[in-house]
Amino acid sequence: MHPHDGPDPPSPRSRRSLVPKWLRHGLLIFLVLLVIEYLVIPELVGASKNLHLLSKLNIGWLIAGIVLEAGAIACYALLTRTLLPGGGPGFSTLIRIVLATTAVAHVIPGGAAGGAGVGYRLLTANGVEGTDAGFAMATEAIGSAVVLNVMLWLALLISIPLAGLHPIYVITALLGLLALFGAAGLAYGLTRGGERAVRVVRAVGRRIPRVGADRLERLVHQVGDSVVDLGRDRALLKRAVLWAGLNWLLDAASLWSFVTAFGHFVDPIELFAAYGIANVLGAIPITPGGLGVIDVSAAALLVTFGVGSRIATLAVIGWRLVNFWLPIPIGGAAYISLRVPRGSGLRASRQALSDMAAEAKQQGENPEADPTTEEATP
Repeated sequence: MHPHDGPDPPSPRSRRSLVPKWLRHGLLIFLVLLVIEYLVIPELVGASKNLHLLSKLNIGWLIAGIVLEAGAIACYALLTRTLLPGGGPGFSTLIRIVLATTAVAHVIPGGAAGGAGVGYRLLTANGVEGTDAGFAMATEAIGSAVVLNVMLWLALLISIPLAGLHPIYVITALLGLLALFGAAGLAYGLTRGGERAVRVVRAVGRRIPRVGADRLERLVHQVGDSVVDLGRDRALLKRAVLWAGLNWLLDAASLWSFVTAFGHFVDPIELFAAYGIANVLGAIPITPGGLGVIDVSAAALLVTFGVGSRIATLAVIGWRLVNFWLPIPIGGAAYISLRVPRGSGLRASRQALSDMAAEAKQQGENPEADPTTEEATP
């Protein structure tokens, strides 16, 4: 029994047990295939008809896009380093942890949970205290989302006089604003010990698959504590906002470089508006890493800003190859380098990848096993 809320109804996990596991997995696979069928494949087919444009590709801008994407990953690692007491492990280790976490988030639906579990255990295995690792991961995830929304609102306000008011602008801005204000209000209520806020959070958590009441309450408590701690340390707050902002800007600049590589210069503000909206839509946990959702929405929005449909499609595919697909094998190699001693052989590497997949799957399917409430074993 929870001291504030009385007895909870059956958890989402117990309710899910009434549905056969094969049926749940079948429905999940069906949804993923549906997205691929109606979003990804049409985009690839359309792109295949325009491959002649590759002969005009500017290799310099293509390389710039890859370098900028690498810079975005480095900035996220620096954000993690900023939020860890004493900076945490070395920068090379943090880069590999970020890559491993990203790889997991890109291969399983709802991969953010699995990625968080892997990232937490890698941090603790490299000498970071469990509470510090949980604080850093919760703060950077929520903080990055807030920074993206603020930057997106600014981009939308600036782009409206240039490209007109699109209905999706209003919808995206309002949804983001309501979500952030709601989260801020609940976090404030929890930090003040408000029972009503606790009841609201637990009621919402019970209705979110793979989350649950206890886990969401812990998360909101962590976020509230993080905001309070950051508010007390203005220098830390500025550094965190700087690295989070640069992470998004460099990722968007990578997309801009891929568009420019095909000979089309798009206004950076308009591009960031398209990029931001696509990432907000992609945050809905339908497919891993917004696969298909980000691809199609980014290309469609670029077309509304005057980019040719053929160029927009090829540019987004190229950017997503670097932004989404490339971190998967690199992240797997990074995980092996962190968990397997040198010279251990191919079998040890395969076992490490198997353990990584099992750990991510367990965290994604078992929300009760919150990694931020237990110490990891190296």
